[in-house]
Amino acid sequence: MTRSRLVTALLVLGVVALIALPLVLDGGTSEFAGTDATAAELAEEQGAQPWFESVFSPSSAEVESGLFALQAALGGGVLGYVLGRLRGRRPAERSREDGGS
Repeated sequence: MTRSRLVTALLVLGVVALIALPLVLDGGTSEFAGTDATAAELAEEQGAQPWFESVFSPSSAEVESGLFALQAALGGGVLGYVLGRLRGRRPAERSREDGGS
């Protein structure tokens, strides 16, 4: 195994450990609630009424969190692609100006 593959494998194991370790140590006893839910509860206690109902409600908080993570990953991928295209445009224009070599 080459050094770069070893580093890659260790990084992947580290990411898996960062995700799995809190879930294992917690044992599923804590309740994960974000600031959105807290703010909504506070607003409803003060008499505010929701303007609309959700079109889709995930079956559990874990599914909702997974969908949010998927949305963030897709957004990050699109942003990375656009920035990469914009950054690669300058060298391509320079090589075209230099005669295409």
